[in-house]
Amino acid sequence: MDKTVGSAAEAVAAIPDGASLAVGGFGLCGIPSTLIEALHAQGASGLRVVSNNCGTDAHGLGVLLGAGRIARVTGSYVGENKEFARQYLTGELEVELVPQGTLAERLRAGGCGIPAFYTPAGVGTPLAEGGIPWRHDREGGVLVASPVKETRDFDRTTYVLEHALTCDFALVRAAKGDRHGNLVFEKSARNFNPLAAMAGAVTLAEVEELVEPGELDPDEIHLPGVFVQHVLALTPAQAAEKHIERRTVSAPDETPYATPVSAPDTTPDATPVPVPRERVGA
Repeated sequence: MDKTVGSAAEAVAAIPDGASLAVGGFGLCGIPSTLIEALHAQGASGLRVVSNNCGTDAHGLGVLLGAGRIARVTGSYVGENKEFARQYLTGELEVELVPQGTLAERLRAGGCGIPAFYTPAGVGTPLAEGGIPWRHDREGGVLVASPVKETRDFDRTTYVLEHALTCDFALVRAAKGDRHGNLVFEKSARNFNPLAAMAGAVTLAEVEELVEPGELDPDEIHLPGVFVQHVLALTPAQAAEKHIERRTVSAPDETPYATPVSAPDTTPDATPVPVPRERVGA
């Protein structure tokens, strides 16, 4: 089955107002930027997004957020996005913050048909005991707060119950993909992409390189095509467009390496470089 679509606009055309979206990426690494831009142009609003973070003010999901298209975010990290913080604190945006590992497992569980699971993460904190502000009012008060979660003891250890996450659509980005929807991700750009793809009822994948069925070694495939409904082949320019969330560079005369242990820094308040312990035994 050929799952390719002719354009990003065609891929996102069926996403309605109020849809829930699982979106891959970590910061600006591995984000489905072309699909996000197409969705911005399409005009859907009131979107409920599940993603590790919400991009930056100028890139990624921050484009939709800045346009007032996102109503709710489930994520683990605010990131480099001042508009995200502003909308949350003024009651324009509902936010459910989730520990990063729990978020990953909730998406994976949703994709595997597991309705809920127990985890020790968050036990004894407001995450389990409730009361975390999900939505503020315009005066800064708490309009909606997180509920108390069920806990249970296993082998004298307490765990909290977390529910799986599934969404109407998923937007992901892959390094390579074939016409059947089998995907390969590149190093750290894999991040939340396979998990988001699994959690979407309809998954849209933008791929930097489109190959024919059979060209991918089965052992090379990170996500099988059963989880993907539509594949968008990016142009070379679209594939090359990647942004850095926070660019840092060294001064021209500054060495990027740590001070050698043989010549420790003796300047005031310098953090000493630990000397490696002698290895004992073979």
